[in-house]
Amino acid sequence: MRFADIIGHDDLKRHLVRSVDQGRVSHAQLFTGEAGYGALPLAVAYAQYVNCPNRSGGDSCGVCPSCVQIAQMAHPDVHMVFPVNKREKKSGEAVLSDQFLSQWREMWQSGGGYFSAQQWFDKLDLGKTMKGLITAKESDEIIRKLSFKSFSSEYKVMIVWLPELMNADAANKILKILEEPWDKTLFLLVSERPELLLPTIVSRTQQVSVGRIDAAALEAAALAAGAADRQTAHGMARLAGGDLLELRSLLRGETDSMRHECFELFCSLMRLSYNDKHLELMSWADDVSDLSREGQRAFLSNAARLLRESYMIHAGAAEISYLWGEEADFCRKFAPYIGNSNIEFLIGEIEKAMAQISQNGSPRIVFTHFALAVSKTINRL
Repeated sequence: MRFADIIGHDDLKRHLVRSVDQGRVSHAQLFTGEAGYGALPLAVAYAQYVNCPNRSGGDSCGVCPSCVQIAQMAHPDVHMVFPVNKREKKSGEAVLSDQFLSQWREMWQSGGGYFSAQQWFDKLDLGKTMKGLITAKESDEIIRKLSFKSFSSEYKVMIVWLPELMNADAANKILKILEEPWDKTLFLLVSERPELLLPTIVSRTQQVSVGRIDAAALEAAALAAGAADRQTAHGMARLAGGDLLELRSLLRGETDSMRHECFELFCSLMRLSYNDKHLELMSWADDVSDLSREGQRAFLSNAARLLRESYMIHAGAAEISYLWGEEADFCRKFAPYIGNSNIEFLIGEIEKAMAQISQNGSPRIVFTHFALAVSKTINRL
């Protein structure tokens, strides 16, 4: 993965290149951003640049043995750790990232480095109730790997994807390494939700914030991927909202199954709330509780997005709305029920539910309370 392979983020790429060229390589860095923004590809491209012996022109060469091995996810000095799990796990069995490297390489190649946590968990066939984790056994393996001398490169690199899914024991063991790192060891943590990390871990890392991809870069990507014309590409880039995964969904002409499910749940919630159907709302909460944790988070994120867009339509700013298709049709009809009197409360309830789910609160209790709170607010209008 070269910097040239990454869409957008030109200023950030120049900053990363300059830090390496000037010898300012922090031993622990925290890349933060949504999956579709490109935090993981940027971290891998950075690791490739650091260890490339022939880097020039602000990028790695892409053809030396080190670059080729990293591109294939098979470099002996660049290690990947990611959340894993499996069904029918035996009692006491250690499930480690290395056991799933073949699936990881397939996912990396098929998505070009861009994929979501849910896509990865679907690849592992975890179903709706299980999620990936990074355990203390994985941290022991990290320490073991980094204790060896580097095989062929200047730096030993450990890339940890979604460190927020480490359990407490794993996080504390990682913290010890960050406090007293080995020489020429580089930790790259790639997080979508850094607020869930131990504050002591965050404080020991140099943070690299990866924001939305700029619209011009997404528009160029849409044209390169086969968008009918520049106007279509421009519209798709605007609707994607800086997210390459969303752009790909638009280019395929498909509605992502999870997004569609979240939309249906949102519509159902608002209709039941408007009609004050309390018993049906309890059943609705049961349906959301049956989703995976990632699915529950996705629903809440999409609900916040649709509420904000509805509010923009209500406020007379429909021309800058990021909606299309069935979402646009519903929100235009729903917009009169979202205004200054309830938008802050509703977003606050979503944020509260998101925090409770992230802290492993009971989904049935969380979403029952959430549904009834929404019902009272929508019904008042």
